[in-house]
Amino acid sequence: MANLSQLKSAMTVSIFLSLFIFGLFVYAIAYIIAPSNWLTWLFIACGCSALFILIQYAIGPAIVTMSTKLKYVKPGESPWLENTVKELADKSGLPMPKLAIVPNNTPNAFTFGRTTKSATLAVHEGLLRQLNQGEIRGVIAHELGHIKHKDYVIMTILSALPLIAYIIAQTAFHASIISNAGRSKNKNDNGGLILLIIGAASFLVYIITFLIVMRLSRLREHFADAFAAYVTNSPRDLESALAKITYGLSISPKPPEGARAFYIGDPATAKKEVKLIMENKNKYDLDKDGVLDERELQMAMEHEAHNTWTQLNGMFATHPPTFKRIILLKEIEKEMDTGQYASDKMYDHI
Repeated sequence: MANLSQLKSAMTVSIFLSLFIFGLFVYAIAYIIAPSNWLTWLFIACGCSALFILIQYAIGPAIVTMSTKLKYVKPGESPWLENTVKELADKSGLPMPKLAIVPNNTPNAFTFGRTTKSATLAVHEGLLRQLNQGEIRGVIAHELGHIKHKDYVIMTILSALPLIAYIIAQTAFHASIISNAGRSKNKNDNGGLILLIIGAASFLVYIITFLIVMRLSRLREHFADAFAAYVTNSPRDLESALAKITYGLSISPKPPEGARAFYIGDPATAKKEVKLIMENKNKYDLDKDGVLDERELQMAMEHEAHNTWTQLNGMFATHPPTFKRIILLKEIEKEMDTGQYASDKMYDHI
């Protein structure tokens, strides 16, 4: 059983662990580079890292806007969509977010922004075409859940740390290659080895902080799903939406885009899920009619979600397996059917 305070605690712990590990890493580099003046270098490194995070936080929305080519919806341009978002935002106790449509045929949606008041909710054209109105309502409520939980702010800031470590690792590795290439002129020059050690340490920090960020990313999806089930009072619509989104993303010829953690569905995860199922289609096609019906598909997704190799790969995933998300929604649906479902217990099944 979970509650919203546990999501906040997970966010706090993730931030603390990432900052602690990153801080030790920066201290070690400062000490290696200048053992006699390491404190100055430590302040410089921390200052540059803080500046990088601040810049990413400041320009992030502009980058998302340009990279996705989204177009903001003008008042009265899309009445049903505008009214639906307004209704669900009011029910969620949120200000009306800016609404945008992305010219993309894949079924997806995401939110971004610096604050709750400046948040943007963007939906793909493919989502509006491929899902029915009930399913779209479920997706919108899910995205409003991210705004309610301030996920986009935390993820924007937190994801900067592994990115910094990765940039340092790449820079150090390239610099070590150049240094080693010129070492023949100075046999006593250990600069290349030091750079190689820094690069290896940076990559290790990148992996560790990346895993921390991904774990939080998967957890926040479950909380947003549960929030959507409560706001719409129809978990089944989001269940159906997630199934359609996963299938639609899996057959998309487009490669996965950069900010995958911000979407309701991750194209990379979807492709892996469906690929594993199709590779074992004959095993799951119980009636041998060449088609996986809903029951057979659910069985396949459940089996593959518990596969050891799938679980190990899932540690690097931005989203939980679709089946696990659907299982959570089905549990909420059963509780709603009893008439004993309460808003203060909306996260109990996570």
